[in-house]
Amino acid sequence: MLPILPRRLLLGGALAMPFVRSARAQGTFEFVAGSLGGGWYTMGAGIAALAKDEADLQIRVVPGGGLANPTRINNGQSQMGWGIDAFTAAAVRGEEPYRAKHDKIRTLGTGYSPTEHNFVRASEKPLEDMRAILTQRGIRIGCPQRSSTDEMTLQRILKFLGTSPERIRAEGGTYLNGSYNDIAAAFGDGQVDYLYVALAKPAAILTELGTGRRAARLVAFPEDVRRHLIDAYAYNQGVLPASAYPALQSADVPVTTMDSVIVVHESVPDEVAYKLTKVLVAAKGARLTQIHASMASYDPAQAWKYAGAPLHPGAAKAYREAGVMPG
Repeated sequence: MLPILPRRLLLGGALAMPFVRSARAQGTFEFVAGSLGGGWYTMGAGIAALAKDEADLQIRVVPGGGLANPTRINNGQSQMGWGIDAFTAAAVRGEEPYRAKHDKIRTLGTGYSPTEHNFVRASEKPLEDMRAILTQRGIRIGCPQRSSTDEMTLQRILKFLGTSPERIRAEGGTYLNGSYNDIAAAFGDGQVDYLYVALAKPAAILTELGTGRRAARLVAFPEDVRRHLIDAYAYNQGVLPASAYPALQSADVPVTTMDSVIVVHESVPDEVAYKLTKVLVAAKGARLTQIHASMASYDPAQAWKYAGAPLHPGAAKAYREAGVMPG
């Protein structure tokens, strides 16, 4: 998930006076998604098309990343966009990796796209255990750019295992940051032997790796790693069924997971939040699944219950009107 803000702005949140552009005046709302080539960008574009067709809302989608998006929205640089449940909640509270409370954030609910963390190894590499792989000398690994939720999570795992990107490099290894497409190409070319990406299934890049010139396999997340991420950072856990990526797995693979939240600035008019949420509720099922298979999980009856950030009043109206939220 491509970072949008310099790290000092990401972590500082409210370091500079926010400049909130008038969404009502500009007529077009900016939706910050994920990096090009990732599922978030595809889903953002699909939602924008739905909003235009069904509610005459004009939404422009731009690249972003789960770690930086809450700050970008809180500061008024974008009016809406994707967030990660655990990271959005941390932003609102002003907790790690954020240093200031993001008090202008509202949401349209959660459950739009459960996202799996995926660890891939080249098949010719003999180590199959995540701990052994990540602590070996000379490891060559690729992951998305700094300040992405993928990379932040990998750093947390490395720290739990007693290592770090700096140690990997100091011991002669490679810790490569880049876009999803860039690191996938580096894997295919043999520049790195492992990849760490957080993408909702079916992820195009993982599907392509399965048919690429270099054989690859998914690596299971050990129970202690999954439990640490849950206890320390409020992640979730799940399973990639064997059918998810047949070319990369022959059995179910336990993984760490997180979920997507639509985050909006408090200045987004109630009517706009209402219309967009109403469109999403009506599109539940087949229409959202056509945008991305992971969106089949969206359940309006559960979406509004997300407690990590305040629900936008316009979204609350739509959920109540749909009969899934108490009056």
